[in-house]
Amino acid sequence: MTAIVARPNGTDHLNVLDTVDVATEPITVQPRVTNGAATSARPRFSYATATTLPLVDRFIDEPRSLRVAVVGGGLTGILAGILLPRKVPGIKLTIYEKNPDFGGTWLENIYPGVRCDIPSHVYQATFAPKKDWSDEFASGAEIRDYWQDVARQYDLYKYARFNERVLAAEWYTTNSTWQVTSSKGDKSIKEEYDFVLTAVGRFNTWQLPDYPGLSDFQGLLRHTSNWDATFDPAGKRVAVIGNGASGIQVVSSLQNQVVQLDHYARSKTWIASSWAGDDRTLEPQPISQEKQAQWQADDAAYLEFRKTMEDKYWRRFRTFIKDSDENAALRERFTDVMKSRLGDKAHLAKDMVPDFSPNCRRLTPGPGYLEAIGQDNVDYIQTPIRRFTATGIETEDGKHRPVDAIFCSTGSRRDFVPAFEIVSQDTTLAEVWAADGEHGFPYSYLGVAVPGFHNLLLIQGPHGTAPSGTVPHSVESQLAYIAKVLRKVSREGIKSVRPCKAAADDFLAYCDSFFKESVVSETCSSWYNGGIPGSRVHGIWPGSAAHLTIVRRDPRWEDFKYEYIAESNGNRFMGYLGNGSTRKEQDAESDMTTYLHEAVDLRDVHESWHTIP
Repeated sequence: MTAIVARPNGTDHLNVLDTVDVATEPITVQPRVTNGAATSARPRFSYATATTLPLVDRFIDEPRSLRVAVVGGGLTGILAGILLPRKVPGIKLTIYEKNPDFGGTWLENIYPGVRCDIPSHVYQATFAPKKDWSDEFASGAEIRDYWQDVARQYDLYKYARFNERVLAAEWYTTNSTWQVTSSKGDKSIKEEYDFVLTAVGRFNTWQLPDYPGLSDFQGLLRHTSNWDATFDPAGKRVAVIGNGASGIQVVSSLQNQVVQLDHYARSKTWIASSWAGDDRTLEPQPISQEKQAQWQADDAAYLEFRKTMEDKYWRRFRTFIKDSDENAALRERFTDVMKSRLGDKAHLAKDMVPDFSPNCRRLTPGPGYLEAIGQDNVDYIQTPIRRFTATGIETEDGKHRPVDAIFCSTGSRRDFVPAFEIVSQDTTLAEVWAADGEHGFPYSYLGVAVPGFHNLLLIQGPHGTAPSGTVPHSVESQLAYIAKVLRKVSREGIKSVRPCKAAADDFLAYCDSFFKESVVSETCSSWYNGGIPGSRVHGIWPGSAAHLTIVRRDPRWEDFKYEYIAESNGNRFMGYLGNGSTRKEQDAESDMTTYLHEAVDLRDVHESWHTIP
């Protein structure tokens, strides 16, 4: 056997044979001559004298257990409770929920007409289809029941701590853990976790407006997210403030039950015919028993129906691009729809049709809303409110309108700052994100983590969903990304992970560049921009849903900073590589050839990377 000895770069020649017979001659390196000068040989390595580190006695496929707190038990928290234990071996999961059950916004919102404006068969977990939805657009109660049923089906209740409100989460650098403080009744509880995941939702922290005289009003005053189920609208005079999704639904539902309805709307909004060509009406749209039975009996037929229905929501992205033909077509169609549906009050179109493009703020289908505005017992009021009085509302023109009840559809906090305090290294997330804070908006890395905040991961926070696609899929794909982070930490001896500021800054620069070309950067008030027209867009992803799916498939590990457990002695590989073996190979019955199977697609050999989404 002959070995070829390559010359090092920059060396004129070696003082050894260029070829040697390794069967008869050992290879030794003699003193080298470099540019005419002799250099000494490299010292020979010896295990007897080498300085080594103690091996960590663990198998590489035996991950370290992680204590993970999920804050929030709505759709996002439910999906986290289902997917993370199945994707992250050894996870010890706790789900904090301030309410007595799972359900989130669908548990809390019980106002008249509350329904999903996305088809029922789209607004469900990808892996838990419900073939017997009773209506094309389910009521809030049916959606709540669905998600609670899914939670029971996947045994989530064992992780839940209901009626327990998280007050604070503080990072301790001494032991690299989060201390979570919660309250249940009059009891304060402190627990330690390796990771905190926020799943508090976008519209959970509702707020009343701050008009003067708010406390003077003697009638019923409620936010639509805090509805009084005992309220009887019959014969009442009511005011509805705000024309967001809930305000539009309340106006549509109450108009034919009350004597008079005053609708206060400062902002214009597009009333869409539908989200993706799915016509929705104010009245229920029941799905026939025959159709439900057909789907129950034919899985293939239901899957095809579901794929056709959901596919449309992945095709809407071009309508968000400035000066696109698709957006122009929306403007023309929605303008015609609004004018025709106002009936005898078509003259109001000039006050209601926005100057900004469709999709600058979230579209609202609003079936029955414009028809309600057109009725004689409804006044559409754009004059700003001056103050509340004991008996009603006074506007800036001095006009006073008496009412029995006032319902505020004034939204929730739009800064994405969780309702509980998050503290890391003497800095709170609110100080970083709040309008008057360090950055003034929800600054993040890919909408999943924040520089300076160790082991804090965001679910459906800023940039959490794309303008196309579906919410359940977006949540699931983000949880798959988070599961990759947790697996890396548990397997590689990492005690803390956080994104690099440079990476977050580069992401921000991309966001600014992308949104400049999108209609969401136009001058309108929306939760995309924190309710501040013209400010930085942070509510949605800078790209399509398919684009976001690819980003989440393979984390860019180079964008993170890591700290390692003490047993690693500062070496990134000691805690990871462990004792050099696997637990699996110790089991004589284990299958060590899982890579051998029939019907191989060569693109999928040892990986799967090419499918979208």
